[in-house]
Amino acid sequence: MSLDPGIAGEIVARALRNGADHAEVFYKSYRNTSVEIRDQAVESLSSSFSSGYSVRVIRKNRLGFSFSTDIGKAGEAIKRALEASESVDGDPSLAMAPASPSSEVRIFDDAIRDMNEDDAIRMAMQIEKAAYDADSRITRVRKPAASFTVSETVIANSCGVAARYEATSCSAQITAVAESAAESQTGWDYMGSRFLNDISFEQVGRTAAESAVRLLGSRNIGGRKTDVILDSAVSNDFLGVFASSFSSDAVQKGKSLLADRLHTRIISPLINITDSGLLPAGLGSKPLDDEGFPTQATSLVKEGVLRSFLFNAYTANKGKAASTGNAVRGGFSSLPGVGVTNLFIEPSDVSSCIPRDRLFSTLRNGLYIVDAMGVHTANPISGDFSIGVTGLWIENGEVAFPVKEAVISGNLLDFFSKVSALADDLRFYGTVGSPSLIISDIDVSA
Repeated sequence: MSLDPGIAGEIVARALRNGADHAEVFYKSYRNTSVEIRDQAVESLSSSFSSGYSVRVIRKNRLGFSFSTDIGKAGEAIKRALEASESVDGDPSLAMAPASPSSEVRIFDDAIRDMNEDDAIRMAMQIEKAAYDADSRITRVRKPAASFTVSETVIANSCGVAARYEATSCSAQITAVAESAAESQTGWDYMGSRFLNDISFEQVGRTAAESAVRLLGSRNIGGRKTDVILDSAVSNDFLGVFASSFSSDAVQKGKSLLADRLHTRIISPLINITDSGLLPAGLGSKPLDDEGFPTQATSLVKEGVLRSFLFNAYTANKGKAASTGNAVRGGFSSLPGVGVTNLFIEPSDVSSCIPRDRLFSTLRNGLYIVDAMGVHTANPISGDFSIGVTGLWIENGEVAFPVKEAVISGNLLDFFSKVSALADDLRFYGTVGSPSLIISDIDVSA
């Protein structure tokens, strides 16, 4: 099913007539094609469509919520939402988005909308073939897969929001296994975008294969204090853990390591961190957040100083702030929370960015970390972590040998405070992006 904003508005009006002080309808639909390949044949193929809507009401400062997949049962959904509001405590911070002009952002690709299953299969096959063709030591691959999605969003509420937009997305990923003698190493790669032309399916396969092969012959380097380079993929993992600390909801609940740190220096002055829903082709980009506020670019960290948090309507009201357009939902059956759009690290001075091909010569000696296991286990409240890493040992600006079974530990804020240089290779993995980072004086143990 599809939902016209006018029909959504009628459901809102009906909820008001039935006793709601404020009401909102949020509709979402997805059409997805996903392909996984094995030995140049289709291992799995799924083409699916799902859709549904939710009704959210505020009555006497009490929240009610329900959802359905049947527009014909909107009356029942309204009734359930109103009944739910009777069994909760009142909360004066409850709010809905006012009508505002939506942001302009490119997020729809006709090529994804018009592609068929044969196209999807052919592209997924390119990933697997490229991995095997890259090196004879690639003996196995895991989950060479491609995914293509078209979505529609409709938001209407009693404060004047009446909006609809469509978006597309596509992604490619694979894990490659390289073997030599009794040793086995893995490499992974991923690309994602709103636009098909941004994805090189062959490059994903080649990169995963090269990442696996370069780790063959790994050695243990023992314990030492050294400088490290975090590959952009690993930097993304760390930023992803850090991301939750920028949520105003986490701050208000005392679950952020950044609570009470606003307007203070928290990390290296070389770093800016921005959240933007306006990046062309960004997987988190959209004209409106999931409540109807226009998305924006929010400077969270400027030259190492914490400048802002991310807000939705509720946390903004509670914190006497303005929404930053960061209401997110897991789908039509979820209430809006606070989350990132496109969160990324960039240098505070672009002119000081190091070209990627000069990273090793800049470091001279140290560990280039290409994979980190268990970054998600870092404590998001204290920031403490201890994780296993693999990578390449650099001597005199050149790769000396691959490294295995190393462990780095520390604290997220201390870690990011020791960033001494940033590369010019910003790359997004999903909605989080980072360049490679050089970090000084890191404890590495065997």
